[in-house]
Amino acid sequence: MDLTHRQEQILEIVKEHGPITGEKIADELNLTRATLRPDLAILTMAGFLDARPRVGYFYTGKTGSELLTDKIKKLSVRDYHSVPVVVNDQANAYDAITTMFLEDVGTLFVVDQHGILVGVLSRKDLLRTSMGQQDLTEVPVHIIMTRLPKIKICQKDDLLIDASIKLIENQIDALPVVQESDKGLEVIGRLTKTNITKAFVELVKNEDV
Repeated sequence: MDLTHRQEQILEIVKEHGPITGEKIADELNLTRATLRPDLAILTMAGFLDARPRVGYFYTGKTGSELLTDKIKKLSVRDYHSVPVVVNDQANAYDAITTMFLEDVGTLFVVDQHGILVGVLSRKDLLRTSMGQQDLTEVPVHIIMTRLPKIKICQKDDLLIDASIKLIENQIDALPVVQESDKGLEVIGRLTKTNITKAFVELVKNEDV
């Protein structure tokens, strides 16, 4: 984010004299405390300053890029995952290909009748199957899917950066977002590279405001 001249002055004062109260900062600038209140709130919320009751303001010592990195590290999966696209484990390869095409996704999550995760189907799995001579309506998805425990998963309270690392290191397009139930891992969402890209772009745009 771009700071105003007055906000930059405030930072310089806090760097030199911190901890320092809002009243003393106002005195240094020959302004009222009320006039400075919005600037101090912005600088504190943005992470440039830290405020402690009855003590005053501290300079965090972090640059804009460091503050942005800190914010990225705090993002969680719960705020960015999307609706899962699933197929039943009794479906066939033709059904799966049709679902993937209609939903415009690269990964399908295979669930049982209780919505419990039992497998994952990728474009590669279905492409490999379709290149054979067999009738796709006769090939059940449970034969060609990747099964637990080989499936990489995440939960809604996981950090977005940790989920991103899983996607990159395992060279996959999506992670099922799951929650534990008495029957197994219930699929409640999906996290894709697109979700993560949107989150980071949104964060950078907000920083530029």
